[in-house]
Amino acid sequence: MRLAYIAAGAAGMYCGTCLHDNTLAAALKRQGVDLALIPTYTPLRTDEENVSLDQIFYGGINIFLQQKWPVFRHTPRAFDRLLDKPRLLSALARFGTSTNARDLGALTVSMLEGEEGNQQKELARLVTWLRDEFKPDIVQLTNTIFSGMGRQLKAQLDVPILCAVQGEDLFLDGLVDPYKSRARKILCRRARDIDAFIAPCEYYRNHMSEYLEVALEKIHVIPLGLNLSGHGESAPSAADGLQKIGYLARICPEKGFHLLTDAFRILKEQPEFDTLHFDAAGYLSARDQTYFDAELKKIQAWGLADSFTYYGEVDRVQKIRFLGNLDVFSVPTTYVESKGLPILESLANGTPVVQPNHGSFPEILEATGGGLLTEPHSSAALAEGIARLLRDEKLRLQLGETGKKSVHSRFNDTATAQSTLAIYNQYADVSIS
Repeated sequence: MRLAYIAAGAAGMYCGTCLHDNTLAAALKRQGVDLALIPTYTPLRTDEENVSLDQIFYGGINIFLQQKWPVFRHTPRAFDRLLDKPRLLSALARFGTSTNARDLGALTVSMLEGEEGNQQKELARLVTWLRDEFKPDIVQLTNTIFSGMGRQLKAQLDVPILCAVQGEDLFLDGLVDPYKSRARKILCRRARDIDAFIAPCEYYRNHMSEYLEVALEKIHVIPLGLNLSGHGESAPSAADGLQKIGYLARICPEKGFHLLTDAFRILKEQPEFDTLHFDAAGYLSARDQTYFDAELKKIQAWGLADSFTYYGEVDRVQKIRFLGNLDVFSVPTTYVESKGLPILESLANGTPVVQPNHGSFPEILEATGGGLLTEPHSSAALAEGIARLLRDEKLRLQLGETGKKSVHSRFNDTATAQSTLAIYNQYADVSIS
């Protein structure tokens, strides 16, 4: 089987979707799939071995210029190639100030319009390369914003087109009208060009069936899986004698960093948690710097600056060490989460979690037995759940160990690759057993 897996770069940050796409692609390769992981926008950034191609399609600079000025929709490939150089795209991504959905309405609509949009030159290049050079048996799109590609891919390649759903509704719902309503209308129409969808959990399957106006039977559920190399291999270190709660995700309001900050204060007001320390790590964009600074000022005003540490972005080794040294982990998202990759990573290292009772979290915790659910959007409820685990060492260790065993046995990349391949085999004319 030859698989073209079209992924999306995230402008230089560690992105859960990028990490998942690369992990799955690598695992599918180990299953014998002849695979091209095709980056778009910018190069993929991953904390594992990067298995993506070293050429970029739909380069971020080119699609922006083509959207803004018609002359760039007709420039020769030699010119476009200069702007698609991975080093240039990576360098400029570091200076990018926003990927805010509110700023990208017109571009998103154009991308969804596919061959009728302003980036039709980019689509033609991708289709030509796939048809004449790679010649796939099946195409996998990373999310439904790429569904505008489906019609031309089907017409030129005559192969099945599958598409993951990975939380893009949050981005689309953040658009402003008229782009928001127009994008939704086009998306529902373009979704008909896709043969099947893959969702990470039952909640999101049901939600996207309604959102895309497609039959539930057309959406398959395949839970996320981790490359577990290194995860859970080291025992937690308690040499500093502190209890630690932790957060590892993008620092932004949507991920609920402020809710955990407020819960931290509630806990520190109780004498029994005098030694409690709050550790945080994750990508911080220029757009969210003001938000983070405001949270830091709160922590300082409470006199808790010595009990808080922000580690910035962490690589794979640092991430595993970070998670393994925590007592309790939480990313209390304010939006309804579709994936929950950091939760699986925490559990893989034996650290139990406390999460809001929405989205994918109930399914993950039911499947793994690795944590507690609390009322969403409530720092008080979050603090209560964390306090329960900090007070009850036996329960905390039990949840951590149960979660760890479950993730290692059921949420590994091999299991995800095998389940994904089984879906591919339902649609492709060729198969791998």
